[in-house]
Amino acid sequence: MPHYLAIDLGAESGRVIRGTLRQGKLEMKEVHRFPNGAIVANVTLRWDIIRIFREIRIGLAKGAKGYKIKSIACDSWGVDYVLTKGNGPLLSLPYTYRDERTARSFKLAHQKVPPPAIFAATGIGSMSINTLYQLLDDVENRPELLQFADKFLLIGDYITWLLSGQARAEETLISGSQCWDTKKRDWAKPLLKKLKIPTHLLPKPIAPGTKVGKVLPYLAKETGLKNTTVVATCAHDTASAVVAVPALPGKDWAYLSSGTWSLLGVELPKPLINPSVLKANFTNEVGFAGTTRFLKCLVGLWILQECRREWAAKGEVSDYSKITKLAQSAPSLRSLIRPDDARFAKMGDMVNKVQSYCRETKQPVPKTHGEIARCIIESLALLYRVEIDGLEKLTQRKIKTLHVVGGGCRNALLNQATASATGRNVVAGPVEATAAGNILVQAFALKDVKGPTEIRQIVRNSNTFENYAQQPNAQWVKALQVFQKLPRS
Repeated sequence: MPHYLAIDLGAESGRVIRGTLRQGKLEMKEVHRFPNGAIVANVTLRWDIIRIFREIRIGLAKGAKGYKIKSIACDSWGVDYVLTKGNGPLLSLPYTYRDERTARSFKLAHQKVPPPAIFAATGIGSMSINTLYQLLDDVENRPELLQFADKFLLIGDYITWLLSGQARAEETLISGSQCWDTKKRDWAKPLLKKLKIPTHLLPKPIAPGTKVGKVLPYLAKETGLKNTTVVATCAHDTASAVVAVPALPGKDWAYLSSGTWSLLGVELPKPLINPSVLKANFTNEVGFAGTTRFLKCLVGLWILQECRREWAAKGEVSDYSKITKLAQSAPSLRSLIRPDDARFAKMGDMVNKVQSYCRETKQPVPKTHGEIARCIIESLALLYRVEIDGLEKLTQRKIKTLHVVGGGCRNALLNQATASATGRNVVAGPVEATAAGNILVQAFALKDVKGPTEIRQIVRNSNTFENYAQQPNAQWVKALQVFQKLPRS
């Protein structure tokens, strides 16, 4: 029975999970969890990456106690990075993607290189949070740091380097940075040079499922991970989650990785790059086993998470299950927002933002916790409908089933709303898709499983799933018409 440890880093929390393969099933146990979130430092938003690594080490020691661990691997959110020099742990705390610095560099980049040219060079839809625009801000405001540094590592790759001493750029993680040529599967150096982004920082790229090295001796002694292999799994958390989508072979399904962000897409055999894809702002990222993750990054439960944070700070309702229960009792489709309106991307004052949007669009203003939560949840479901319809047109595929994975798949109200709004059957689960994908790619690297087909069979063997049937409803048809007319900035 092989045992593995997955480090799964999210914007709200980080975890270490032990996985065991036993008779065609994957058993998982969370051994350590810790809170995560942006910290404010000199009016900037940063990640306390040293504290995060300290928590990871605690989790690794817990996970290894009493077990012989074959391998470990880290997945994380994308786009954010650390700059280092030599063996020094970091040159400055990494910015978070929600820091406002990229608003300026986003516009500047498009003055220097038109968006169609950036898309042609990368296959990636433009979002101001992308690594490309963060690096351009460094060029403009911290050029000495870029010149002094000798390594640029996205968060998951940075943790892999701290564990193994090997600096590598895992393809699923780096492909979403907009610094990567998805067609050539290499760094987009011509684009980077046009923006004067130094290329001496770029690590050697490697495919997911590659053995990187052994755990460094001091960590092996500290944690008990003796002779443990460090693997480059699908280091982007969405890529790991897609590996664990329990779909059967075929082309009639899409996935929705549901959490702070909603990542909606399909697996393709190769990138899809054309003017229609550019206009729709879909993106081509590297998937496992040579696939392309054709997807769109949408706002997810972030808006509800921010409302919950405000309520918790006031000593009001803060438990997600209670919030969802209150939402179930609130009137359906009474008020709607466009979750992709720019105002909702920024931290703070989220309850007021939701109410103000409804007031501005002359809808009933949600006042109670349940009314606000229901407004957000049903608006998300309608956003999914619009984007799935667009996905079908771009790929010429008929999508019958939507697989919802990740933490958001526990929200039964959102799942049923999604089925009703989209007119597709929804299969919810597994919740721990990211950790499962992380572990099973490790197992592939160590030749304990053969590939994607066996991996998905193991996921189906190891989990139970909730099915939500589409329920044709005139009220949802009318709501879609209202939603499509709502403004967004």
